[in-house]
Amino acid sequence: MSERGSHGSNVFLTRPARHLLGVQGMHPGRITPILDLAEHYALLNRSRKTPRDLLRGRTLINLFFEDSTRTRTSFELAGKRLGADVVNMTVASSSVNKGETLLDTAATLNAMHTDLLVVRHSQSGAPALLAQKVQASVVNAGDGTHEHPTQALLDALTIRRHFGMFEGLTIAICGDVSHSRVARSNIHLLTAMGCQVRVVGPPTLVPGAIGALGVSIHHTMEDGLRGVDVVMMLRVQRERMKGTQVPSAREYFRFYGLDNRRLALAKPHALVMHPGPMNRGVEIDSRVADSDQSVIREQVEMGVAVRMAVLDILARGGDGA
Repeated sequence: MSERGSHGSNVFLTRPARHLLGVQGMHPGRITPILDLAEHYALLNRSRKTPRDLLRGRTLINLFFEDSTRTRTSFELAGKRLGADVVNMTVASSSVNKGETLLDTAATLNAMHTDLLVVRHSQSGAPALLAQKVQASVVNAGDGTHEHPTQALLDALTIRRHFGMFEGLTIAICGDVSHSRVARSNIHLLTAMGCQVRVVGPPTLVPGAIGALGVSIHHTMEDGLRGVDVVMMLRVQRERMKGTQVPSAREYFRFYGLDNRRLALAKPHALVMHPGPMNRGVEIDSRVADSDQSVIREQVEMGVAVRMAVLDILARGGDGA
C-alpha cells in the first residue's frame, strides 16, 4: 500500500485497501467508485432494503477522542445497517483517560480482534499511527486540522447528485479555513475531480500557504461568492483558536456570515452546504440554512451512505474502490 500525505495516509491508492486516512493523493478513478457505491446505498437506505448480513460477524469500534454526535452516530448507523457488531468507546470513561497511551490502546484493540476501527482524535496523525499498530482497518473520522475524508466524500456525493458532474463547477469554501480538516479534505478531493475551488475568509483564518493546494484566496464574501455553484460554509472553531483571531460573533456575521443578500451573488439556485454543527447567526443565517437552496440535511443522509460504502470496501479488502 502506498504512503501519501504529510501523515503517511493509506488512502485507497492501491489494492487491497486497508485504511482510509485521507483523500490527499486520491485520483478520480479511486473516488468515483466510492461515490457510485455510496449512491447505491443511499437508494437502498431510502427503500429500507439494506444488506444487513454483509458485515455479519465483523466488529466495528468507534473510538472518539473528541465529541461528535453526528459523525459517530452516522458511522454507528452505517455499521449496523451492514450487520456489524458496533461498539462505541467513550474515551472520557476509558483507560485512555486514565493515562493509557495510544500504543497501549492499539495493543488492547488487537487483543480484542477488532475488524474495523473508526478514529477521531484532536492530534493530526493519530489515526495514521494507530493504523501502523492495529490489525483492524482504520477509518479517519477527523484528526486535528489534518483531514476528514468521509466528510469530503459525502459532500462530493451531495454535489454530484445535484449537478451530475464536477468538471467546471466553482465551489466557495468560506470561513475558518485555518482550523478546518473539512476544508482541507474538500480541497484535495474537489480539485482532483476538476472543480475550481475558492477559499474565502478573514486573513487571520485563511493561511496564505493554502494557495499551494490549487485554490484561489478571497478575503471578502462579496468577491469570493460571485458566480459560484456551491457555497460551503465552515463552523467557526473557537476551541482550536489561540488568542483573538475573530471579533465578536456579531462582527463576524456582519463581514463573513452567509445571508440572502450574499447568497444572491452566487449563481441562481446555488447549493448551500455546511458540515455541521452550525452556529446560526455566526457563519450562517437561519433563513439560508433552512431555505430550498440548502442541502445540509441531505449531507447528513449522504453521510450514512458514504460510510456504508467505505466500511463495505474496507471489509472486502478494497475490491470496490
